[in-house]
Amino acid sequence: MPTRRTLLSLLPAAGLAGTARAAESWRIVTEYPANAMPGEGIARFAEGATRLSGGALLVTPGFDAPDGLRSAAMIRAAADGRVQAADAFTGALAGEAPIFQLSALPFLTASAEDTARLLRAARPAYAAALEARGVTLLYATPWPATGLWSRNPVSGAEALRGLKVRTYDAASTAAMRNAGAEPAQISFADALPRLRAGEMDAVMSSGDGGAGARLWEILPHFTVLDYASPLSLAFCNTAELRALPKPVQDHVEQAARETEARQFQAIATRLAENEARMRANGVTMAGGAPLRAALTAAAAPVVADWTSRAGAEGAAILNSYRAG
Repeated sequence: MPTRRTLLSLLPAAGLAGTARAAESWRIVTEYPANAMPGEGIARFAEGATRLSGGALLVTPGFDAPDGLRSAAMIRAAADGRVQAADAFTGALAGEAPIFQLSALPFLTASAEDTARLLRAARPAYAAALEARGVTLLYATPWPATGLWSRNPVSGAEALRGLKVRTYDAASTAAMRNAGAEPAQISFADALPRLRAGEMDAVMSSGDGGAGARLWEILPHFTVLDYASPLSLAFCNTAELRALPKPVQDHVEQAARETEARQFQAIATRLAENEARMRANGVTMAGGAPLRAALTAAAAPVVADWTSRAGAEGAAILNSYRAG
């Protein structure tokens, strides 16, 4: 039978073993560059979770679609354990559930304030849709408003005819097609080589995403549309989260709250920063009232279709959002 001294001598070793078992490594990925809003978000979350947990959870960010992962595949990749966490553009997740299309619907959100208000109304639905797929919502990242990057000026509806444009979700694809363009729904990462090869004329993106990838080197014109101010959502594998010790789970949740707060603070000055950087790099920026009018008309059937598919839940969220 061990003596009290023997038991006490074992305690430090047991404590070290417990610490070793508690230490975990996570990776959180995005398809966007490190200096785009989602890239900054995953870097902030990784630093925060690692720091708050005292190293019990080591989180590493991965940018520019590591392992070829694009937003559309990230829910399944996280649920399957290929990565522990990811930040995905919601419009690309629309194939999973209609709710993910919401924030990127045409001309529904035109500012960070709109985006925050819509997020408050829709957060329970986002969380539930993610939980049903084996992942847990961590935080949201707002994007600056979507405009149109192009090789040549696009001043009105007639300039859209035959325009080969990268779109980012089913709604923007349908709206552009209705307006006479030739859209291709592809990820941001996949658009760049096609642009360099001369296969595309334009890209739907914010100044943020375009500036992060130095789009001005190929597309020197930007038309301000305020088409949408959508979200990216960050989420993690639910089983991996629940397997962490409770204090570390709390640290993950705290890091997520701090990251979302930081992202919405950063967006407040982002538009002006992007515009200054774009102009400094020779981008010609133009108002897009005629183009916006054409796209608003082209987008009306798209919004009606989403409202039909989203049913009572979608209608309730829109009513709450519009009520303020």
